[in-house]
Amino acid sequence: MKKMLWKTLISFLVFGFINAQAAPVPASSAQATAEKNVVTFYITRHGKTLFNTAHRAQGWSDTPLTAAGVSVAEDLGRGLKGIPFTAAYSSDSGRARQTAKIALTFAGQTLPVTEDERLRETFFGPYEGELDAVMWAPVAKKLGFADLSSVTQALSKGQITLETMMNTLAAVDPTHTTENATQVKNRMQAALHDIAQKTLAEGGGNVLIVSHGMAIMAMLQGMTPEENLRAPLQNASVTVVTYKDSKFTVGKVGDMQFVEKGTRQN
Repeated sequence: MKKMLWKTLISFLVFGFINAQAAPVPASSAQATAEKNVVTFYITRHGKTLFNTAHRAQGWSDTPLTAAGVSVAEDLGRGLKGIPFTAAYSSDSGRARQTAKIALTFAGQTLPVTEDERLRETFFGPYEGELDAVMWAPVAKKLGFADLSSVTQALSKGQITLETMMNTLAAVDPTHTTENATQVKNRMQAALHDIAQKTLAEGGGNVLIVSHGMAIMAMLQGMTPEENLRAPLQNASVTVVTYKDSKFTVGKVGDMQFVEKGTRQN
């Protein structure tokens, strides 16, 4: 009797094991596997710097973060806590590198920051370090506006585009060294594509990128509606971009929710 019971029990277990192996994979599990082939970028502008505070053009020139810049980078990191990053990148400018390291520390993640010069801000040629109002004055004149404030308002209303502003600045530069919109867009998008491919080859995942306001906006040209590129990016704002099936999809541009979340946790 006992021997029959054991045989029945063993048959039941074997049958159940075979059925479990043959059972179809739940849709949720299949989706989870597919999502490994996605790269999600968290692209942020660096924290506030000395030149930002002084309203001076800061392209390839560099100044360190201010106390407020360090604080907002810390808040950004706290707001990103819980998002597991597989890699982190920044431009080779000190302000971007510093922001990336602070954010990662306060997010509780120990990752090296890989620097890529293609993620630099726009090069402003002879206007590097100049007051913003002075740099944009010839652009305003060329476009028929009174001053930088008028140009900014026209941009916010969709009367002109960021591309027009950047190309006009390059055109009025007597040294012809200021980068135009296409130059910045091409190098930024090339960097993004290369990072996406490298990350996919390693299984996909989340990637933190710290770059610069105008450069990020230029990179997004052609990837998101022009109406999303009418307001300057705030320091430490985040733009989420996903890469799947060889296509980039842009989420909210210049999102401050991560900083706000981090501020509440402070």
